[in-house]
Amino acid sequence: MSIVWQKRRGGVDYQVRRAGRSLRLYTNGVFHSQYNPARPATGSVWDLLLLPAFFHPPGAIRRVLVLGVGGGAVIQNLRRLVQPEAVIGIDRDPVHLSVARRFFGVRGPDVRLVEADAIDWVRGYRGPAFDLVIDDLFGEVEGEPRRAIHAGPEWAAVLLPLLSGEGTLVSNFVSRLELDVSAWVADAAFRNRFVGGFALSTPRNYNQVGAFVRLPTSPRVLRERLATIPGLNPRRARNRLDYRIRTLF
Repeated sequence: MSIVWQKRRGGVDYQVRRAGRSLRLYTNGVFHSQYNPARPATGSVWDLLLLPAFFHPPGAIRRVLVLGVGGGAVIQNLRRLVQPEAVIGIDRDPVHLSVARRFFGVRGPDVRLVEADAIDWVRGYRGPAFDLVIDDLFGEVEGEPRRAIHAGPEWAAVLLPLLSGEGTLVSNFVSRLELDVSAWVADAAFRNRFVGGFALSTPRNYNQVGAFVRLPTSPRVLRERLATIPGLNPRRARNRLDYRIRTLF
């Protein structure tokens, strides 16, 4: 693995590294993003953030909000494989946004990157709803990734109005326990605002990604749609997609 670029700003170390054709972003040693335009599946948590988009039929996802851009790998795969009309990415770290544009290619008329505290931005948003909201707000504590905000009732109440009538909310958690005690699962007032909920995981990470949907769907629907996408079909040996899914409700 070679270092393509590095910078230190405000006591934070940033590196962009290359491993084969993949680019990786590290912040203070924490692995934030990986992107390979030839292989959308990484075998890691970024796959899990992308997959819930395929609960929806082609063309149904028009507007996407990504909270926590990192290097922009998820945004790039959404643009390539889902092709929404508009993607808004929020990140408070200007270096992350610069890396996303410069190295990961996150630029164009369909995408807008905003430097802002995502929590404040969400609370102040008054625009159209989104068909897909991805909550990937993470920081680090002593070199370990941690959620930037607890997914409790207060945060859930702020996010829900941003979601369209048949939208899907995706949220990343560091563990199964953190997902299971979140408001999306443990609080009926929020759980009942969705038709179903699923937990996605991969053998390579402890992370659990919750996908909360407002349209009738199932793991079978997801598998069938993924089978039609060459870069994500798990039945093809060269693809690195390896995920597990369990039904939450």
